[in-house]
Amino acid sequence: MSQIKDYLTENKDQLDTFTSAITRAHGKNHPEVFEVRDIFVNIEQKIAHGDENLTADFNRLTDVTNNFAIPNDVCPVFQATYQMLSEMNHLVV
Repeated sequence: MSQIKDYLTENKDQLDTFTSAITRAHGKNHPEVFEVRDIFVNIEQKIAHGDENLTADFNRLTDVTNNFAIPNDVCPVFQATYQMLSEMNHLVV
């Protein structure tokens, strides 16, 4: 839990901005980003409250993102978001 908490502490603002931005920029063509945003917010809240049970959240995130596959028609922010979330996922599993 410590590693993921440290990662989120370092990257929280950027991930918060990015997950929100991709909903506006790509939500029409990639509606899954709304769920990605919701899952990220849930993970963020759980970590803030000391909840260490993140497995289900990251399993869902992996499913929703098709294992963090980056679509061909997205911007660098979308790519960076999925890469960062994938890095967080690796700290959990």
